[in-house]
Amino acid sequence: MSFAELPQPAPGEVLLICTCYENGRALRGGLLDEIAARREDDRLILEGSGVRLRMVEDSGWDYLHGGNIPALVPGSSPVPPVAVVADIPVVYGGDGPLLVDLAAMPGRGVRIPSARLGEILAVLLDGALTFDDLVLGMDRYGTYQGDGGRPAFPTPTSTPPHRSFPPLPSTAAALLVRTCFDDEAGWQALLGELGGTDADGWVGADLDPDEIDEEHYPLTALVVSDPAFEGLQPGQVPALVPPDEHTTLVALADARTFAEPGRPLTVVDLYDSPGQQAVLPCREVGSMACNLEIANMDFHEYVAEEGMKPWWEGA
Repeated sequence: MSFAELPQPAPGEVLLICTCYENGRALRGGLLDEIAARREDDRLILEGSGVRLRMVEDSGWDYLHGGNIPALVPGSSPVPPVAVVADIPVVYGGDGPLLVDLAAMPGRGVRIPSARLGEILAVLLDGALTFDDLVLGMDRYGTYQGDGGRPAFPTPTSTPPHRSFPPLPSTAAALLVRTCFDDEAGWQALLGELGGTDADGWVGADLDPDEIDEEHYPLTALVVSDPAFEGLQPGQVPALVPPDEHTTLVALADARTFAEPGRPLTVVDLYDSPGQQAVLPCREVGSMACNLEIANMDFHEYVAEEGMKPWWEGA
């Protein structure tokens, strides 16, 4: 699937990208009323900061995910290094806009309160604040300096220098990606605990309904065990997921998986706050995938909160 390229913003200008449409009409919810700006043609001048937003829309971007936006930026040096996205959570959930990193770790995202958009963009553009600062300041809802509680496992921001990764396989299901290759026995034990792989490289593909434990629903996922993904960090994942399928989630088997009880997997959000992580025992990831797929639960409900016992550990 191909998407139209984004326009090149003028110096000091930030793109406001609409990714939610109804009958070809761009939807932005109440965002334009919430960000305190005056309008000049297709541009918004944010009050108090003077930051200019250029509103861009193309119905072909409907359901485009934040992690896929960097691939649509023309040239090799995007200016500025961030984009603002009005997506489904903004339109139908009343959430703040999504900021997408276009430079440091392209494709990761953080939500910010609408009323603070001008303030935060201004300090990002002058270098007083970095995207890493936004990520480190997220609450469990993926909102910068939100009041939803601090995550027990903050999303890491450091990455190996000058490291690139190939695209992940395209699938509408889940992906289980191995990122640590130091413990082959531990990896095989993990696969065994998940039911083993079939000839096509899937775990949980041929489930017997009579043997399913509904309390710990089995994970059905395409397994990716390729050293090319060694060291992959959560924030790098969204940009590697092809846009042609609505992948449920990506679970990383990293160093923590092979060192801690319960073989915890690092699950990566691809949609609400791309790149945010939730760390939970491997036995819970199948239920998470199932609930996300049917929209019964949201990603943030699986993010363990600092100082509180995760719900899956019981009372």
